[in-house]
Amino acid sequence: MGILSWIIFGLIAGFIGSKLVNKEGQGMLMNIVLGILGAVVGGWIATKLGMGGVNGFNLYSLVIAIGGAVVVQVIYRAFTGSSRL
Repeated sequence: MGILSWIIFGLIAGFIGSKLVNKEGQGMLMNIVLGILGAVVGGWIATKLGMGGVNGFNLYSLVIAIGGAVVVQVIYRAFTGSSRL
């Protein structure tokens, strides 16, 4: 995927992931960062579980990225004690 696709994908995944974890968005920039990092983490976890990783702009990859974004945000909140990212 191109950089613009990753940014859009990250925005969508990060926004949905932040809504699932704490019911409010984190702002556009943090949602993008969270979503891109979530896609990487989610892809890594899915690959380790034998499910395949993020492989394009599709629903499967979005679900993997959202799951990764949730994991990243929960870990961040556990280490900082913050309710906001």
